[in-house]
Amino acid sequence: MAAVQYAKDQPAGFKNRIEKVAIIGASGYIGKYFTRELLKTGKHTLTALTRADSKNVIPEGVNKAVVDYDDHSSLVKALTGQDFFIITLSVRAPRDLSGKLFKAAAEAGVKWVMPNAYGPNPYNIKMYDEMGFGPLFRGMVDGMHKLELNPVILSCGFWYEFSLAGGLIRYGFDIANRKFTIFDKGDGKIFTSTLPQCGRGVAALLSLPVLPEDAASADSTTTLSSFIEPKAAYIKSFHVSQNDMFESLKRVTGTTDADWTIKTESSHDRWANAAKALQSGGGVELDGVTPMNPQQAFGMTMYSRIFFPGTDGLTDKDMSNNVLGLPEEDLDEWTKEAVRLVETGEINNYGQ
Repeated sequence: MAAVQYAKDQPAGFKNRIEKVAIIGASGYIGKYFTRELLKTGKHTLTALTRADSKNVIPEGVNKAVVDYDDHSSLVKALTGQDFFIITLSVRAPRDLSGKLFKAAAEAGVKWVMPNAYGPNPYNIKMYDEMGFGPLFRGMVDGMHKLELNPVILSCGFWYEFSLAGGLIRYGFDIANRKFTIFDKGDGKIFTSTLPQCGRGVAALLSLPVLPEDAASADSTTTLSSFIEPKAAYIKSFHVSQNDMFESLKRVTGTTDADWTIKTESSHDRWANAAKALQSGGGVELDGVTPMNPQQAFGMTMYSRIFFPGTDGLTDKDMSNNVLGLPEEDLDEWTKEAVRLVETGEINNYGQ
């Protein structure tokens, strides 16, 4: 942030609100929820940055800007005049793409950027390093600060319905075949959010005033500037354990323990084995997946690590749900959604 941090001291023409929002991935797995909730507020003009050859359908009510990720000038042109830039990239996106986007945003005069970091607590350094994200995340935010961008980190944990539906590799459930791998005792609680809750979190953040009006109101007003990195906006839908998820699954499916094949595994051993498989390029059997490819091994590394005793180091007091006005959600309702994703095969289309 600049040295002047109060709205009253800003130059003539300053608007203490976010009006124009650019987004990459507006039709993506999480981006579509961001877009949907931002449109609901009626407070923003949205522009989707998209490649000329993209087959994704831009949602109604969203402007379209065709860009070439390898053409810096096209990115700058698309971002000029925008107040805020949201980046949601595919897991298959080139590693250097974020840096290109940051440079373009800085040149275009966009000061507020939300990068790809929509997962567990990125400030638990040991955990994030052992998930494989740490150096990438730290390099990303360091680069943003050097460009004098204001990074806004939304940390929502792994996505509940997606992760529950995603097989043994993720939260340890194979819903279709009724298999359950318990990590340790199954009682380690994690923070997890539904995709709509992630969308509501973004919309709530961008509905905040940018700056406090003056020094007198600084301590009593929640503003977007309250969440500049190294702070983060932590949100949740649920704080639950595997055991909690299993009880919800049994209620939703009308099953009992006897209907499931249940085994127990150490979260540490699971993580270590997945990390070895990742280093070797996959090709080994882990938790019934044969052969496990590198992407699956990476997924198991991430998900097993979040269930280590002590989890991500956060507590309910760290959550921003109340100040952002986010609703309480019903666990069974979203467990039903996970079951639906499996039954329809929709979960298999993630990233397509």
